[in-house]
Amino acid sequence: MRKSLFSLLAVAAATALTAGAAQAANYAIDPTHTFVTFEIGHFGASTNRARFDKKQGTVEFDRAAKTGKVDITIDTTSVNSGTPTFDKHLQSADLFDAAKHPTIKFVSDKFSFNGDKVSEVTGQLTLLGKTAPVTLKATQFNCYESPMLKREVCGGDFETTIDRTQWGLNYGVDWGFPKNVRLVVQIEAVKQ
Repeated sequence: MRKSLFSLLAVAAATALTAGAAQAANYAIDPTHTFVTFEIGHFGASTNRARFDKKQGTVEFDRAAKTGKVDITIDTTSVNSGTPTFDKHLQSADLFDAAKHPTIKFVSDKFSFNGDKVSEVTGQLTLLGKTAPVTLKATQFNCYESPMLKREVCGGDFETTIDRTQWGLNYGVDWGFPKNVRLVVQIEAVKQ
């Protein structure tokens, strides 16, 4: 009887551990619904905007445990302002130095929740070879069953403002360009 009870408890514990682990799911970034855009003032007259067209990454997400991880890599040569001459300048050593630093990386293992919704993601942003903490606040977040993909998709809109000089991105500061840059991240990831 005692042996049977221990066996039953062991099976129950293994089942509970397996069920808990099964809640975490892996997602792949959908590049057609994921964009990283930045905005910076231009002499107080207007706002310069651009986005990165090439990005890839993964998300691990556990709604029940309210945990997650994200790893996104952005190709700096894919910066797109809509103006080819400006794009070349953005890729130059003055700014993103794409020849020397072809990628920007964001890695996080801290998701905060408001109820069942992700409210912010805190991680490390690596830009120009330097790494510093960044918190992206969610302006919206949702998971849904994609009618086209027949899989779950989770995503949202996130934003933050960074001081670009933390990463050594100092171009134009002496001329009056602001240090602060607004980042807007639109992301959707497909359950694998």
